[in-house]
Amino acid sequence: MELCNLFFITTPIKPSFPNLKTRLVKCSADTPTRRIKLAESLQDETFRILEWPSVCNQVSAFTSTTMGTSAAREGLVPIGRSPDESRRLLNQTSAAVALPSPPDFSGIEDVSDIIKSSVARQLLSIGEICAVKRTLRSARVLFEQLKKISLQSERYYPLLEILQNCNFLTDLEQKIEYCIDSKFSVILDRASEDLELIRSERKSNMEDLDSLLKNVSTKIFRAGGIDKPLVTKRRSRMCVGVKASHKSLLPNGVVLDASSSGATYFMEPKEAVDLNNMEVRLLNAERAEEQAILGLLTSEISQSESDIKFLLDRVLEVDFAIARASHARWINGVCPLISGSSSGSSSGSLSVDIESIRHPLLLEASLKQGVTGHQSSDSSPFPVPIDIKVRDETKVVVISGPNTGGKTASMKTLGLASIMLKAGMYLPARNQPILPWFDLILADIGDHQSLEQSLSTFSGHLSRICKMLEVTSKQSLILIDEIGSGTDPSEGVALSTSILEYLKDRVNIAVTTTHYADLSLLKEKNSQYENAAMEFSLETLQPTYKILWGSTGESNALTIARSIGFDEKIVARAETWVKRLMPDKAEKRKGLLYQSLMEEKNKLEVKAKRAEDIYTNTMNLYNELMEEAEDLEGREAALKAKETQKIRKEVINVKSQLEKIVKDFEDKIANVSIDQLNALLKESESAISSIVEAHKDTEVVKTDRSSVTVKLGDQVIVTGFGNKQATIVEPPGTDGTVLVQYGKIRVRVDLTSIRPLPMIPNASSQSKIKKQGRRVTSLKSLSEASNSEDVSYGPVLQTSKNTVDLRGMRVEEASHNLNLAINITGSNSVLFIIHGMGTGVVKECALQILKKHPRVVKFEQDGPSNYGCTVAYYLNWHWHWHLSHHSHLPLPMWTPLARKLQMGMPEMG
Repeated sequence: MELCNLFFITTPIKPSFPNLKTRLVKCSADTPTRRIKLAESLQDETFRILEWPSVCNQVSAFTSTTMGTSAAREGLVPIGRSPDESRRLLNQTSAAVALPSPPDFSGIEDVSDIIKSSVARQLLSIGEICAVKRTLRSARVLFEQLKKISLQSERYYPLLEILQNCNFLTDLEQKIEYCIDSKFSVILDRASEDLELIRSERKSNMEDLDSLLKNVSTKIFRAGGIDKPLVTKRRSRMCVGVKASHKSLLPNGVVLDASSSGATYFMEPKEAVDLNNMEVRLLNAERAEEQAILGLLTSEISQSESDIKFLLDRVLEVDFAIARASHARWINGVCPLISGSSSGSSSGSLSVDIESIRHPLLLEASLKQGVTGHQSSDSSPFPVPIDIKVRDETKVVVISGPNTGGKTASMKTLGLASIMLKAGMYLPARNQPILPWFDLILADIGDHQSLEQSLSTFSGHLSRICKMLEVTSKQSLILIDEIGSGTDPSEGVALSTSILEYLKDRVNIAVTTTHYADLSLLKEKNSQYENAAMEFSLETLQPTYKILWGSTGESNALTIARSIGFDEKIVARAETWVKRLMPDKAEKRKGLLYQSLMEEKNKLEVKAKRAEDIYTNTMNLYNELMEEAEDLEGREAALKAKETQKIRKEVINVKSQLEKIVKDFEDKIANVSIDQLNALLKESESAISSIVEAHKDTEVVKTDRSSVTVKLGDQVIVTGFGNKQATIVEPPGTDGTVLVQYGKIRVRVDLTSIRPLPMIPNASSQSKIKKQGRRVTSLKSLSEASNSEDVSYGPVLQTSKNTVDLRGMRVEEASHNLNLAINITGSNSVLFIIHGMGTGVVKECALQILKKHPRVVKFEQDGPSNYGCTVAYYLNWHWHWHLSHHSHLPLPMWTPLARKLQMGMPEMG
């Protein structure tokens, strides 16, 4: 037996993904093994002290695969072993943050145990092999998704780069798919020729066996040996049911089983023995062939172990990148920047510059951890943000202040932020935090008392600090809480000073908290030291949890004791002892200078906030002005071209309309009678007049500075802005200018460049005004058309008496009512016909009547100002026709008319 030779699988060996539990110490070949193990032990314990596993547990909520969730919960989020590796992790996180939507990880399973079983030569089941196939396919789909997204922008490339060199084992995937139906979890006939042949023979044999048993069962039923034909299987052999009393119906038959009552026997007929034997042999052969196929597929998977593990590690890396991005959005984090080496840095620059950072675990209680990232309404207040500023030349930072003031929490925040930077995670801070890359982050925080090792609290601290000094390097971060405490103060100060002197030349940064005031004096002797104090409010007698860099904190014990209610004599005696012990600092302990500095600091913060707001508004205004001023010449040219094209189209349209009117007039005048000539002339004249009226130029209103009267708040049109509408925000000055606002832009313009916003009348009055203007023009034309008498119309105002409403009527009814209204309308008057806009049938009927009626001099169709209403004008019949009266019309129109009049056509009256 062999698998169909359609697949040729090659499995190039690639290095496997490094263990996620990254070791942070890079040691040279000659480094003692003991130092390596000690550094690893101290580093792991520091991670536990700084609660890094809890941060990893936060990340686990955002993973998309079971592998990622399990690894994150075990604290195995990858950490960069070098600055370049940490930068690569940060780039991956930034690329994942920019993704429009997260990629699809569905179908990817943790098949590492399945791979181990295959390597151990354990036969894999159909379900396990299908799981491998699904994982390979889903990983390939994930790569194709990232590849498609990376084509849109290069900033997504760090994610694509993770899977770039992976072998997705497409041949193995296709081979499994060819052999196994994953939907039904069965091996297909085409998996091998032997399996196909065996199943074919078994099918044929089963058909023969089934046919035989059905015939036998039917005969038994007809003989009364069973209530109904029954064919079933017992002991893996096909048989028929028969009553015990009719057993003789199957001579030489084999009883395989009986019913619980014993009334029915299940017998194998003699004729079916060979067929059943064949079924058993074929079934065993089929199972053996299937096992062989599964064995070969298991072997293929075993041979691809390294490629599959490498692929799983890369998929896990992508999963962690997406999870870090989701965590960053959840904490509203920003991308940190790894600061360079301190050598060659300018004096005064910062090696640590973190603004308004919050401890991620304290933040979790406020955000009510969830994948949505939204803060619940009943959540606790956010933790107080702190600033961490360490100058480049600073090597040792001494933080002082009262108990429960936040010294230890601030130090832990710095340590945890350093680990998060190495892991490529965003920080819950503002702007862009700057941090060095530390090879070792070691902390001595908490009680290291050990009864088994006979260590006191002080001895436990010294033992741990001694180990830290043994493995530290120039790139290390050392965190020591309450250095030198737990022993005689004078000896504690001396030992602490010596330890800090040793550290400043052997570490990148060392941070310690203390209640020893003498340690704060080290800054006066050496610039490599820096002081910081936790702020304490003397008004509320509560810590504010903010760090004051460059300041020396006080315990404020006497102030707190007085506020609690201690006897004043006790407090006064204590103050006397303070002055005796520390006379040079008696005035400082009064806190007056400190309070003054704090007040000045608050004032400066308010001014800085105001300056920031002014700068933001100024930049917004600048950007808006730049947008308005962008490509003015191009926009002007485009507008001119657009208007020119529009005018050309209108000219062509008007010319076409006039030519059509002239042609229609020439075609009709040759066949009209004397009585119809008057109506034809009026129709042509009305059509030409309407075209002329529709294309009249709009009169430009010029504004005189002396005639402009505006006040604060008025809306005006500014011609200098391209006739934009603006608002008067300042009364006009004596220099003839006024301040106006357009959007967010305020500018002073000359009074001559503005004009008041025209009043917008209501629809009916606006329609009447426009109609009246047009009526005056029409009447003037008509008066010029008559040489004997003037035509006078009444007021061109719409009333109920000169209006006929045809809306809602049928065509016949509308025609009747309109003719009636025209006949009863007086001479030299106006009629308003309301026909509506509807389907246009009534309007068309009305227009046809007006065109043909002899009393109608002219009518105006509805326009933008009078939708659905046509206006008609009337005259008496006593005006005369002369060729000179129509000299304003085009010459071709009047040539046939002149020819008829010269032939002796009588005048009309």
